[in-house]
Amino acid sequence: MREVISLCIGQAGCQVGNACWELFCLEQGIQPDGQRATDVEGRGKNRSDSNDADSRRFFGEHGAGKFVPRAVFVDLEPTVVDEVRTGTYRQLFHPELLLSGNEDEASTFARGYHAYGSEFVDLCLDKIRRLADSCTSLQGFMVFSAVGGGTGSGLGSLLLERLSADYGRKSRLAFTVYPSPQNSTAVVEPYNSVLATHSLLEHTDVAVVLDNDAVYD
Repeated sequence: MREVISLCIGQAGCQVGNACWELFCLEQGIQPDGQRATDVEGRGKNRSDSNDADSRRFFGEHGAGKFVPRAVFVDLEPTVVDEVRTGTYRQLFHPELLLSGNEDEASTFARGYHAYGSEFVDLCLDKIRRLADSCTSLQGFMVFSAVGGGTGSGLGSLLLERLSADYGRKSRLAFTVYPSPQNSTAVVEPYNSVLATHSLLEHTDVAVVLDNDAVYD
């Protein structure tokens, strides 16, 4: 089995990641409580060996047949992660993998990378390490983030550097939201983006660029 771990970093990263996990569940026939959807005869819908194998690439199967995503949600302020904790799929995710701080990173790369983010990164890496240790053969990481904000750019860059050092032979695939002038929320977005792009070039194998205006709705 070649497992994949997802990292959702910052406001946009958590929102995009949460939407993707909803699609993963629909594709694999997994309900919001983590149980496999069943038909009237009690059998798993479309259940097959290949379907189970696909599910286990992204989900860990726990007791009583419950599937739990191999995903870590990280934000330096609690609002967006709290939406995941209380949303439709609140029973799907492991509560210990929903990480939030109590401080606003002020939308700057420096605070996300050097200040509060540097204190938070070890906790994130500990959760990632536990997920990696539970994998049979870890293939790599999918990273969801935005480079316009402070958490996605600063803490995201710091996490990518540490992942590159700790899991250098594993693939790192980034899905990155870049700022749009039509939906700009901070004057420092270009500054954050330039600094985060350097880290993406150095520490990811593939970066999929998403335009903020295109994914806004």
